[in-house]
Amino acid sequence: MDALFDSINVRELLSAQDLSDPTTPLSAPDLRLLIQRLDSHSLQIKSKIQSYLLSHHQDFANLFSVCNDAVTRSNQISDDVVQLLSSISDRPIEAEIGQVIKKMSATTKEAREKKALLELVRAILAISEKLKGAREGLRNGRLRFAAEELRELKKALRISDDDRVDEREPVVYSLLRKEWSECFEEIQEVLVRFIGNAVWFERELNRIRVKYVLNIDGNDGIELRTVLEALDVVGILDYGLAKVADLMIKHVISPGLNFGAPVSFVAEVNQDSKVLTEAKLNIVPSNDPKIEKMDGETIYSGIIQVIKFISNYICLQDESCIRCFGRLTWPRISELIISKFLSKVVPEDASKLTDFLKIISCTSEFETALREMKFISTSDNKDNQLSNFAENVEVHFASRKKTEILAKARNLLLQCDFSTLHYPRNNKNDRDAAKSPELVDLLFLSGRCVVSKAAIELMKLVHQTLQDVCVSSPRVALEFYGAARDALLLYEVVVPVKLERQLDGINQVAVLMHNDCFYLSQEILGLAFEYRSDFPSSIKEHAMFVDMAPRFHLMAEEILQRQIQHVIRSLREALDGADGFQNTHERQQFQSANLSIDQVVFILDKVRLIWEPILLPSTYKRSICVVLESVFSRVTKDILLLDDMAAEETLQLQSLIHLMLESLISLLESLAAIQVEKSQEGIACTIDDFIPSLYKIRKLAELLDMPLKSITAAWESGELRSCGFTSSEVEDFIKAIFADSPLRKECLARIKGDW
Repeated sequence: MDALFDSINVRELLSAQDLSDPTTPLSAPDLRLLIQRLDSHSLQIKSKIQSYLLSHHQDFANLFSVCNDAVTRSNQISDDVVQLLSSISDRPIEAEIGQVIKKMSATTKEAREKKALLELVRAILAISEKLKGAREGLRNGRLRFAAEELRELKKALRISDDDRVDEREPVVYSLLRKEWSECFEEIQEVLVRFIGNAVWFERELNRIRVKYVLNIDGNDGIELRTVLEALDVVGILDYGLAKVADLMIKHVISPGLNFGAPVSFVAEVNQDSKVLTEAKLNIVPSNDPKIEKMDGETIYSGIIQVIKFISNYICLQDESCIRCFGRLTWPRISELIISKFLSKVVPEDASKLTDFLKIISCTSEFETALREMKFISTSDNKDNQLSNFAENVEVHFASRKKTEILAKARNLLLQCDFSTLHYPRNNKNDRDAAKSPELVDLLFLSGRCVVSKAAIELMKLVHQTLQDVCVSSPRVALEFYGAARDALLLYEVVVPVKLERQLDGINQVAVLMHNDCFYLSQEILGLAFEYRSDFPSSIKEHAMFVDMAPRFHLMAEEILQRQIQHVIRSLREALDGADGFQNTHERQQFQSANLSIDQVVFILDKVRLIWEPILLPSTYKRSICVVLESVFSRVTKDILLLDDMAAEETLQLQSLIHLMLESLISLLESLAAIQVEKSQEGIACTIDDFIPSLYKIRKLAELLDMPLKSITAAWESGELRSCGFTSSEVEDFIKAIFADSPLRKECLARIKGDW
């Protein structure tokens, strides 16, 4: 049969010469030949199939017989199923069977539930019995038994630190947990009382006393070891030993590190038939000079003696107890050693670093001994506080020096009395001034500046610190660099608060503080140029001072502007007494105006006496000109606002202006003598450039007795406009002085430009 299913290769039916070129199309004769050969091949296949069927006739007959039997059986089964279904639908017995099955299921379920409840009741009864047994054991002194029972019950009741409760649990579980908690608190209280009676401090004899056989509330002969084991089993060993740990820190370790009153420790043990009954640790005064000199080996040996006493006679050489005691006490012991011993022996200079290396070695050996005793962990790096502190001696040395630098800076700022120092006049020709230590040269400006001793000493301290930066290791240099910056910032923090009251008034202290800030800003700008090249390479990358200079420059300007505003406010209050210079032809009003002018002159003289000796000439001239501008502009404004002036009144106003200008001539001449360049081209400024209202008020004095035509001519020539007058001011001035007339109308029209 396999031959029947072979594929027919059409090419094999053609002649070989026809296959020479596969791309050549077949001719008609080739196609006819192909059809004939296919017909022949088809007849061969039919013949083979017929012969195959005849040879296997019996096999095919058997196969058809089997298929017929299968069909017959399937029909019979179908008939049986139909009969069964019809019989079920006709009889109710099947429904009864279903009900019986349901009842059996319900009964089985109920039996299971009752069995589960019975098991729950048995478990509850067992737990309750265990709780009773634990309480009974606690009353009978079987502390370890009670502790073990509570530990097992804690697992059975699934008690944890999480307070969440499963709502599906029976309510009785909550009651059992409550009863367990009460029992736990009871055993905890009893065990802590036992520990408190086992270890205590006798103040009169200055010693720690340990008792090994305890009697409390009728429980006689309870051993300390049993109490410790019970604490460990129930999981409250830390809680039970906490008070003992506090006792040892307060009365033993802390006095042992008090080098003003050195002590030593003497252990004393009492035995009865080779059984320990009592142990004592006596704390006695010591005359050992090594303790007073803070000898590391002597100090550490004393602490090891105490810890050995704890290990042998309190923890009874139990590793879990020793480790627990270490966790409770070591953080505080290490802090005490650092604060009372190591921090105080940090060297003050590099020459003493060798001595400190011995202390580092003793510290490392001390911690190794504690690890061997299991007092501190061998794997937890947190227990290496002492070694870490001692090995970082460079940082501590630098930190200590930084603290000293900042303390020194703070003290000199606080102790400097800005109000009582003598400040010489800022004059280049004054020999005393030239020799005064309060006069300093400015780095980026010509001239000298008067500053406080605090500012000078602060900069000396900063320079000294930065010199140390240049010769120190990178870690120390970084601390010193920070100290230099912080010392400068202390001025910004301390001095304004210290001089707060003086800054609210007109005085030398405020102006001096302005000079200090200006001087510090100049010095800060020069620090990087002076020291940066000598800094360690690691510091050069981020060492910067230029960011601080603008802060001090801004502070200086704020202080100066605050002083200027105080002065202007005082001058305004004085001018308010003139009542706008109205009715000065009346005697009383003239006297009030005259008094106001005198007060203004007095205030300006006072300000000159305060500012001139201290401020830089350029700063002084700029500041006093601002003040004078406010005075002259106010007086000019008040006079120009008068709407009616009598002839006599104009003369009085003119005399008041002349009086004020004559009183201030000395001040104005001193300002004119100070040469200040106005622009980069080097053009010198006149006093009128700094005080525009001065020219205006002088011209106003002239206008008060000028004829109408002359005033008009002065306006038309541009003279009044160059003095700062406006057309409206000139018109109002003419209307206030001259009565209405054709000439006045003509002049006003000419001023308006309508003529």
